[in-house]
Amino acid sequence: MMKKRYVLVGTGGRAEFFYGAIVKDFRDTSELVAICDINQTRMDFTNRLLVDKYGYFAVPTYKADAFEEMIRKERPDCVIVTSVDRTHHTYIIKAMELGCDVISEKPMTVDEEKCQEILDAIKRTGRQLRVTFNYRYAPHNTKIRELIMDGVIGDVHSVHFEWLLNTEHGADYFRRWHRDKRNSGGLLVHKSTHHFDLVNFWLGTQPETVFALGSLMFYGRENAEKRGVTQFYQRATGNEIAQNDPFALHLDKNEHLKGLYLDAEHEDGYQRDQSVFGDGINIEDTMGVMVRYRNKAILTYSLNAYMPWEGFNVHINGSKGRIEMKVVEKSYVNSGGSKEDEGALKNKSITVFPMFAAPYEVHIEEGSGGHGGGDPVLLRDIFDNPSDDRFKRAASHVDGAMSILTGIAGNISLRTGQPVAVDKLVKF
Repeated sequence: MMKKRYVLVGTGGRAEFFYGAIVKDFRDTSELVAICDINQTRMDFTNRLLVDKYGYFAVPTYKADAFEEMIRKERPDCVIVTSVDRTHHTYIIKAMELGCDVISEKPMTVDEEKCQEILDAIKRTGRQLRVTFNYRYAPHNTKIRELIMDGVIGDVHSVHFEWLLNTEHGADYFRRWHRDKRNSGGLLVHKSTHHFDLVNFWLGTQPETVFALGSLMFYGRENAEKRGVTQFYQRATGNEIAQNDPFALHLDKNEHLKGLYLDAEHEDGYQRDQSVFGDGINIEDTMGVMVRYRNKAILTYSLNAYMPWEGFNVHINGSKGRIEMKVVEKSYVNSGGSKEDEGALKNKSITVFPMFAAPYEVHIEEGSGGHGGGDPVLLRDIFDNPSDDRFKRAASHVDGAMSILTGIAGNISLRTGQPVAVDKLVKF
């Protein structure tokens, strides 16, 4: 059997999740043949990991301006895109125009114009795009899909979805490139794409109308000054003021962060350890969203990025009862530890409240690995030969678009104070 050839663009924090799987667990079906990034030092560090950690071999490296040369020379079947969010569309479109299928880390892109460009390229080229929504594959999230599909609570009328990011993981979005909305679309796109996709997946529907409120209420210099903070710093590593700051990230104290970022910043100036209470943050940390779906169900959603614990509460109300789920996740910093710790669970529960019967706990199979056990299942689905999936968890470009369009509509609503019709944003 011919192995499928992959190249990867963007060798930052999320990249190892994909290339590590290819060279460790899926060598029989897949091979990594090249990597691409704006930063040579980061690519060299990636190659050291490939050799020393995975027993693979160093692969050819290409700077970002040689992306098309890489495609022509290495002849990949598929391009994996794990670059900064605002650049996803560039690599997705170029890859498809050069004859490749694409796997994109979420979010697919950050605004409606770039989304339309991707949709047009798919029509033009006939290539395939998959978006990696690992939360769909977590056993507890799949179980919610199963319960609703099986009619346990009848027709779903409303969902209340509360996501909590804590002072370690939540703060991390305000240290790095995500803090600039031009790069990430803000948390309503970069992070909430997971959550909006879950609701689409659970209910088997798509968003129709979105209204949102939100602002920067905790992070940023102005908010810290209001709380009486008087000492500020630009970046944490090597700074005395940052030594006792629980929000500080010290790159020189973690070998992986040092190799991937601190040693590489002389090339592109990117500082991974900026103060979460600095200037220049223009994304929200406190958000509330209402969504009406095509099946007329209603979502009330909240996201707060400075909470004492990490996880989520979901309440789903139907014509025959109610489902309640609570999930507590382990705290983590991207690239600061084991990949298995990212979104790993501390505890979880699902309770069904039938309309005229006693409530009961739902058994959930134990999943191992990151994102509640979803990561290993997703990787098998991507790089192995998946069996038929009753739940249809594999996410297409349409799924990728519909999840980000909820957040993109939310961003427009934040700016205008008006509800936004999702079907007016792009044309499929």
